Amino acid sequence: MADRYEQEPEETNPEEIGKGDKEIDLVELAKKLWSRRMLILKWCGVGAILGLVIAFSIPREYTTGVKLAPEMGNDSKGSSGSLGALAAMAGIGGGGQSSDAVYPLLYPDIIKSVPFCMSLLDIPLTDKDGERKFTLEEYLQNDIKSPWWSAIMGAPRKLIGLLTPKSEDQQAKGKDPFRLTQDEQNMVDYLGKHVTCNVDQKTYVVNISVEMQDPVVSAVLADSVAHRLKEYIIDYRTNKSRDDLAYIEKLNEEAKLAYYAAQQRYANYLDTHQGIVMYSAQTMRDRLENEATLAFNVYNQTSQKLQMAKAKVQEETPVYAAIEPATVPLKPSGPRKVLILAGFIFLSFVGGCAWVLFVQPLKKQFKRENDKENRDEV
Repeated sequence: MADRYEQEPEETNPEEIGKGDKEIDLVELAKKLWSRRMLILKWCGVGAILGLVIAFSIPREYTTGVKLAPEMGNDSKGSSGSLGALAAMAGIGGGGQSSDAVYPLLYPDIIKSVPFCMSLLDIPLTDKDGERKFTLEEYLQNDIKSPWWSAIMGAPRKLIGLLTPKSEDQQAKGKDPFRLTQDEQNMVDYLGKHVTCNVDQKTYVVNISVEMQDPVVSAVLADSVAHRLKEYIIDYRTNKSRDDLAYIEKLNEEAKLAYYAAQQRYANYLDTHQGIVMYSAQTMRDRLENEATLAFNVYNQTSQKLQMAKAKVQEETPVYAAIEPATVPLKPSGPRKVLILAGFIFLSFVGGCAWVLFVQPLKKQFKRENDKENRDEV
């Protein structure tokens, strides 16, 4: 019993044990990695091969940018306008200086909306040589290339799509933003990822960027997106004014016809009642003359309002200055093969070091424990 107590180790300070466990001999780790440098180089070589395969499997893409400077309304006057300008300079303005419901900070959401993306599918396009003509919908369905792993991952979904019959209602209705088919949803998602819009919160400069696999398609689509966006905003800004203009045009046309009719009745009465001096005839003549004069006054007022309504439509039509128009890009913007290759080599190097420092020692320890258990069982 005494011998057993004498053989027990002395108590040690737990803090000293923790300090000893946390100490790492960097020189020893470096020597261990250097001794297995060939294995790590093999890992890097495999990573380089994978990086090259993936980098050359990703199709080239070309980016076209368009910059627009929208005309901002001066709805805020006096001190409120000054405070709004100071808030915009401080970067805290949310575009609320205008009473419009669609202000520049909402332009990215408009471009990514389903109706706007669906309206782009009918844009006419041409290839690089200008020989083949097609629409954006045909380009997205037939000419978009994907990496080889996309075909493998999308094979089950395509198989399910082939086995599932399409409903006759969808085929008859055609394009309906309220109820999209799977192909239309895929095209909308693709456009949402490759057509982007950013708005500077201080200057409200609109930056539209389009990334496509064909440089000509990229430039044409960027120009079309900018044009459709301007049409959308102009249509919204002038919607009320155009409705008022149409209503005043209708009133003016009715007043014109009423004036011509009253004038014709007055002229006919004068032609048929010349030389008659009866008071009833004179009263009727005065009445018809007053009706013609009143009709002329109404027609004159509606004509003036019509001119004012036309001027208001022109006044409320916003103007967009193209700071940077769309041009056909000459060099691809992606993929960046050098970065992909460097990333795979780095990850392979880290993986090789982790294999040498952690995985192999754990495997050896596990093997020794299994051998020891086998010998004890024997």
